[in-house]
Amino acid sequence: MFLSYEWLNDFLDLSDWSAEVIADKMSRTGIEIEGVENIGASLSNLVIGQIAKLEAMPDSDHLSITQIDLGNGELTQIVCGAPNVEVGAKVIVAVPGAVLPGDFKIKKAKMRGHESNGMLCALQELGFSDSVVPKKYADGIYLLPADAPVGADAIEYLKLDDPILELSITPNRADALSMRGSAHEIAAIIGQTPKFDLTTEYPSVTDQSLLDAIKIEVADATLSPHYQLRLIKDVKIKESPVWLQMRLMKANVRPINNIVDLTNYFMMLYGQPFHAFDFDTLESSTIKVKAAVDGSKFTTLDGTERTLSETDTLIWGGNQPIALAGVMGGLDSEVTDSTTNVLLEAAIFDPQRVRMTSNKFNLRSESSSRFEKGINQSTVEEASEQAAALMAILGEGQVVQGFVEEKNIKVTDTQVRVPFALIADKIGITIDQAELQEIMDRLGFELAFEGDDFIVTVPPRRWDISIEADVLEEVARIYGYDRIPTTLPTVPSTPGLLTDRQRLIRQTRSISESFGLNQVISYVLTSPKEANLIKSEDKPLVELSLPMSEDRSVLRQSMFPALLEITKYNNARQNKPLAFYETGKVFFGQADGSLPTESERYAIMISGQAQTASWYESAAQYDFYTLKGMVEGYFDAIRLGDAISFEANSDIDVMHPGRTAKIYLGSQEIGFLGQVHPTIAKEYDLDNATFYAEIDLSYVVSIDREALVQTTIPKFPATSRDLALLVSTEEKHADLMEIIEANAGEYLKEVALFDLYKGQNIAEGKQSLAYHLTFQNPNATLTDVEVNEAMDRVTNALKEIDDLEIR
Repeated sequence: MFLSYEWLNDFLDLSDWSAEVIADKMSRTGIEIEGVENIGASLSNLVIGQIAKLEAMPDSDHLSITQIDLGNGELTQIVCGAPNVEVGAKVIVAVPGAVLPGDFKIKKAKMRGHESNGMLCALQELGFSDSVVPKKYADGIYLLPADAPVGADAIEYLKLDDPILELSITPNRADALSMRGSAHEIAAIIGQTPKFDLTTEYPSVTDQSLLDAIKIEVADATLSPHYQLRLIKDVKIKESPVWLQMRLMKANVRPINNIVDLTNYFMMLYGQPFHAFDFDTLESSTIKVKAAVDGSKFTTLDGTERTLSETDTLIWGGNQPIALAGVMGGLDSEVTDSTTNVLLEAAIFDPQRVRMTSNKFNLRSESSSRFEKGINQSTVEEASEQAAALMAILGEGQVVQGFVEEKNIKVTDTQVRVPFALIADKIGITIDQAELQEIMDRLGFELAFEGDDFIVTVPPRRWDISIEADVLEEVARIYGYDRIPTTLPTVPSTPGLLTDRQRLIRQTRSISESFGLNQVISYVLTSPKEANLIKSEDKPLVELSLPMSEDRSVLRQSMFPALLEITKYNNARQNKPLAFYETGKVFFGQADGSLPTESERYAIMISGQAQTASWYESAAQYDFYTLKGMVEGYFDAIRLGDAISFEANSDIDVMHPGRTAKIYLGSQEIGFLGQVHPTIAKEYDLDNATFYAEIDLSYVVSIDREALVQTTIPKFPATSRDLALLVSTEEKHADLMEIIEANAGEYLKEVALFDLYKGQNIAEGKQSLAYHLTFQNPNATLTDVEVNEAMDRVTNALKEIDDLEIR
């Protein structure tokens, strides 16, 4: 919202207040000011002149030599290249010594041998952007009206020396999206009462038969709870007066013609969007408001044909669609130079439907933003009457007295009861009833006291206020946030502790980095294609209703797609080694449409070379056991290593069917690890040696872990035995380890597989496994008898396995 300081002076006395001070006070009370810009501050020596003579410059197809009357009794020669110069035109002249934006200084010059004593100015040269300059003057100089006083200061005449405050409006303060709303806000800040003059005398005519012929049919009151139409007859479409054009351009709106400009002007004034229809182009005088039909077509003012759905609201003239409610009018009913009768629409539309339509077609406009955030429902009729009145005056027409409307709402003041003690409890200030009365008077709210409470009556122009907290915020704002004392909360102090989840995640990061892994942080949003790489069979994907792009339209169910993309990105840029980990959340939709469930995950991806070749060692590739070792090392570090087991799996499509395993914590499946399927690795330009693991930390954090106990270093020596087995290749190492550990007794300290052999001198289908068993008693020296007894128990248990031979 662009706020004109000159326009604000219509409602307030700002003679003692600079724009910068107003901007600072607004920022301090809750409405952020992006900046204050005054294009007139960089301008000087601009004079209104009149073209007295004009001749084409010889040997030029576009330059003209003009003689300009500057009101000093002499003619000044200026060379101009604008295509719209004409004798008698009033123009803006930058005389020698003038300064234009960018510190551009005007000097006397010669052009092709002809003297030029200044410059005829276009609006762009005064600092206006191309987007707001009237199309009529887009490629030429700006022509002033015939009554512009020759010789007068153009800066003063055009009111260019006008600071413009750029407001950053939050959705809860949509009341400030208008000059009147902002005037109320500033009045409360500086302690004034705004004055709003209404036009009461304007050309009008009584034509009840014409008014009776206009009908309104609203299919559903929720589409438009208030819809009003007025008729202005016999208007002349022409250029708006300079004051109106300037106010619109300073508000970042391009002037079009007097009727369209007034719809925008009163939208800026009241915050009430309007739409003007060419009444004579309508198929019928019955105006209908109803939902669009899926797949129907409508051509908007910009000439684009839109395909509609039932979430869009259409305005119809009989059976002819004439506007996309709250967003944009139709091409067939727009006001043109031939328009004589104008049907003026003022309405309230369903904010949600306007927002959906605006987003769907990317039609963001001043009107749609106001309908989306809300408008003052109490001033629809007043704003409509004032707009129609000025249309009649500037368009030299007549307002048909009265209006036609369909109204299904009753606008009333809002009363909020607040315990007086809450001011001290919630804000931290102590004020009396008189000070509170002053604050409410400045806000324009009625105040009454009842027992220990006070009751605030809030007018409809502040529809954002409805509960105690809203009233307390207003008290704090007007009292002054900078005046509120700083106090410490009086709450019992408690030691700050990390939650179990936070401690585990911190441990996970530390352990992962000790493995040489690099932490990455990825988006939880991904594309449907990526999300479907790994997803739950019984839990649907969570889709965003209004995604910013298709690539970020669903919530992930696995971290696999994101780590694939990150690994691919770094591999393409030779950022090696490719070893990454991430902790984050995945999301699972619920069939009943309730909020998705969240699960904390820990993921690892490694790919390609683990180390490059050097003079003292050869290159090494990552392999399955590198990843498995990291997973085992992780669980050992968090004291759950004894509860972890692995089971071969071939059900995950994106993983290698023969080199993938599920991870179990006790009997609970908590994740998987393995080699990424070669086709997936190839698709992402990765080495075949790409491995991935994903672990459900949400379950891990719920498990009680043994306390970390420091024990003394054993005083007594350990002893060891080796055990060689010849077993079937179908036999699992994990099963053998389980048998050994279950039978070796309490003094078994460690079991390690140190050799695996298949091949020559070993029967086909057989393998030789060699284990190293370490025994130690922390309280005494183990004897050979004790160790041999333990080994006997182990070998006897192993002999129960078919075709197992102890070598």
